[in-house]
Amino acid sequence: MRKRARIIYNPTSGREMIKQHLVEILAVIEKAGYETSAFATTPEPDSAKNEARRAAKDGFDLVVAAGGDGTINEVVNGIAPLLRRPKMAIIPTGTTNDYARALRIPREDPVGAAKVILQNQRLKMDIGKAGENYFINIAAGGLLTELTYDVPSNLKSIFGYLAYIVKGAELLPRVKPVEMDIEYDGERYHGKASMFFLALTNSIGGFEQIVPDASLDDGKFTMIIVKSGNLPNLLHLMVKALNGKHANDSRIIYRKARKVTVRPVNDRVMVNLDGEYGGDAPMVFKNLKRHIEMFTNLDDVPVNLIKEDDEYRQVEQQFVEEVQNLPDDNKID
Repeated sequence: MRKRARIIYNPTSGREMIKQHLVEILAVIEKAGYETSAFATTPEPDSAKNEARRAAKDGFDLVVAAGGDGTINEVVNGIAPLLRRPKMAIIPTGTTNDYARALRIPREDPVGAAKVILQNQRLKMDIGKAGENYFINIAAGGLLTELTYDVPSNLKSIFGYLAYIVKGAELLPRVKPVEMDIEYDGERYHGKASMFFLALTNSIGGFEQIVPDASLDDGKFTMIIVKSGNLPNLLHLMVKALNGKHANDSRIIYRKARKVTVRPVNDRVMVNLDGEYGGDAPMVFKNLKRHIEMFTNLDDVPVNLIKEDDEYRQVEQQFVEEVQNLPDDNKID
């Protein structure tokens, strides 16, 4: 019996880029040996998630998530709970495309992304489980993640996670650490923290030095707990993170962990999963080792001079220059 593939695409993502190239993409996946069909997501909640689950239960061999990181997250949430999970591929058309960066999938080139399937290179990827939800890139909670809900989408698209820090200056009255109880692989942190995050890849908001040693399939999160709540302090930490020099800073805890339990002590702690609200702590986070088999580009991809990358580099340099003029307060608040 011939293998079957289902493309689940967001028709509005990336200036409707997918719709412009859908016929070519279908031809590429057919060339890879799959009888291929497509499904356009709708504004209804869980549209991509429900279709991914249906396709998996119907015996499809491959599900292709075409859209931004949100669409990929939904598709993973559709197939992750199942015993029989189809292979996955991604065609990134979002803004940041963190997951595509980590997998070295061509961005802003939907047909090129589809051609990765022709190489037949696959990797069994770790994913995270948070309560009853799943995530592919990052889970986070605390000060910075709460600010993401107040940052306009166009600001996020240009500045990534730096935008949240900059927005924090406007929301200074809310910038304060909260007391948390965090258990991780037999260790424990009980104290104030402005944020925590658990990373599965090395690409966060487009920046790749915040988690420079991330592994895609080792069964462990890279966990960072930021203990400081002082805004200039946070800015200086971010500069160190952009340069990959933050792992040993006394103001953070940097660990590898398979399971993390986060409990708030007094204040509410909202949890952000892959950039979207995912519920409130207390919450248990588990790394599901090598849970999704994903088509990847294991060979080195030639560096393309993409406008988005130039913007990130310019913003990073401007950010570093501005922060270097601030006083450095190493006090932990």
